[in-house]
Amino acid sequence: MKIFLKTEDEIELMRQANQLVGKTLGELAKHIKPGITTLQLDKIADEFIRDNGAIPTFKGFPNPNGGPFPASICTSVNDVVVHGVPNDQTVLKEGDIISIDCGTLLNGFCGDSCYTFCVGEVKDEVKELLRTTKESLYKGIGQAVAGHHLGDVSSAVQNHCEAHGYGIVRELTGHGIGHEMHEDPQVPNYGRRGNGVMLKASMCIAIEPMVTMGKRDIYLDASDRWTIRTRDGKPAAHFEHTIVVRKGEAEILSSFEEVERIEGKLY
Repeated sequence: MKIFLKTEDEIELMRQANQLVGKTLGELAKHIKPGITTLQLDKIADEFIRDNGAIPTFKGFPNPNGGPFPASICTSVNDVVVHGVPNDQTVLKEGDIISIDCGTLLNGFCGDSCYTFCVGEVKDEVKELLRTTKESLYKGIGQAVAGHHLGDVSSAVQNHCEAHGYGIVRELTGHGIGHEMHEDPQVPNYGRRGNGVMLKASMCIAIEPMVTMGKRDIYLDASDRWTIRTRDGKPAAHFEHTIVVRKGEAEILSSFEEVERIEGKLY
């Protein structure tokens, strides 16, 4: 395992890449409504990222199960946990939820963040899933302090979600991030306090709870070899921030501010 600590200059470049991801998600928030296709959202994101001098890191990302990822964002609707492939058949409808995972490469460093959006009016029980998942992200970030362990982050996410009766996906994790989108260490959303790698100041990690309304079991959709779905067909939520570990309190490099300015703090 190779964990690269970042200099302050590198952290500044990572901040810029991650702020662009936040602005991209904010741009998409303007268009998320019934009738739009996930492919249309992908085209908006691709154009916005490139117009701002960056490259979408997801496009062409290699897949051990098949071909490279064909799009610039992941669009995961309802029972899709992660890695939903944008297409012109998936039309958003009233009551859907859609998590949009977005990555950029800007000035040699990566940004990565995800937000789960409501499409029109969504059932209260689904909003509660989103609210709890988002809260768990910040619970995890609160533990990402120099001297703590990865297990402190992981257990904070797990305990909050399981206390509300939700499932924590085990097969997919957060990750280190820097020059590459996925670096060491892996950041699970379940674990025990005091276990795992000790966190050091200037480590950059992406924390990303992936939470199911029902059971935590998932499967790979054979139709595209990318899409990960809940086995019971119930909704899933996904939120992600890229952060830098500090001695006192973690610093969040990505941002939900643009999204929340447009859609309000629904949860």
